Amino acid sequence: MPHIDSSVKLDFKDVLLRPKRSTLKSRNEVDLTRSFSFRNSKQMYTGIPIIAANMDTIGTFEMARVLSKFSLFTAVHKHYSLKQWEEFASQNPDCIQNLAVSSGIESFDFYKLKQILEAIPEVKYICLDVVNGYSEHFVEFVKDVRKCFPSHTIMAGNVVTGEMVEELILSGADIIKVGLGQGNLVLGGHWLPFINKHRWNMSLFLVFFSGSMCTTRTKTGVGYPQLSAVMECADAAHGLNGHIISDGGCSCPGDVAKAFGAGADFVMLGGMLAGHSESGGELIERNGKKYKLFYGMTSEVAMKKYGPAVTDYRASEGKTVEVPFKGGVQSTIQDILGGVRSTCTYVGAAKLKELSQRTTFIRVTQQANPIFSEES
Repeated sequence: MPHIDSSVKLDFKDVLLRPKRSTLKSRNEVDLTRSFSFRNSKQMYTGIPIIAANMDTIGTFEMARVLSKFSLFTAVHKHYSLKQWEEFASQNPDCIQNLAVSSGIESFDFYKLKQILEAIPEVKYICLDVVNGYSEHFVEFVKDVRKCFPSHTIMAGNVVTGEMVEELILSGADIIKVGLGQGNLVLGGHWLPFINKHRWNMSLFLVFFSGSMCTTRTKTGVGYPQLSAVMECADAAHGLNGHIISDGGCSCPGDVAKAFGAGADFVMLGGMLAGHSESGGELIERNGKKYKLFYGMTSEVAMKKYGPAVTDYRASEGKTVEVPFKGGVQSTIQDILGGVRSTCTYVGAAKLKELSQRTTFIRVTQQANPIFSEES
């Protein structure tokens, strides 16, 4: 029989963080570095736990070069060849410790994964990524990868419920990607100046730009509000000494801080890193303005590019948009890190690891007043 869970489930847009007494004088006093020891691989990680998503428009080698300088992480997309990996590794040895090799779950994916990891043993992270992390086939694949690579740290997902987090951790994964159907959520405030400046039609903008590149919710009716998913999944993972990544739903630095405050160990970003010089996607110029193509990895564009194309038994679950070109990604990274540091000062967290302990969420009906959002 169908069942309705009537308990309240919330997204990032539904809450704000309550400020608390703080002894911090400046954002410079906040330490964003985290250190983790992973349950299954027994590896140690130290860095700022923000990850560029493994989309071919985001998780690029060019992005990795810049993020690594800030001690950020990149889940490199799975469409680079072995030769490209070898060339990058030889030219950028300092970046390797902050990279993960991404893989699907087909036999050819596993073969390519083994080739890369055998050729570049310095790479110690694997990102196993599927649209539906609830598949038994995916669980078995995680077990196979763990058996083959016992000392590598495995990221696996995506799921949104505690019981599946526990199953994947017990199957050999170290870090679980949490997030499902994050498209069509909220119009990020950082897009409003673009709308006003270029006189775009708001209704069209909402159709094509709201939320992330995922359309799973509208195509399938499946999803879970991200804030609640992170809180519930973090509780399940931490009970087993596992870790989670909040993957999706962030449209501004405040959302990144909320994800950490909710208990996420890592936060994965896609759309916030789109449209930069280091992002993948075609650069387009129209009427004197520059744009970059940004699309989800389950979009029709991606499926036609990498095959197989959309068939008669499946639907595209991703969008394709043209993002205003933003130049180098360094300024965006600094803005994100500055925002999270400011959050920590507001709640009195001297270190990022203290943020979830100092977080009290307040339910709200509005995030910000958009009246004066237009750039002068």
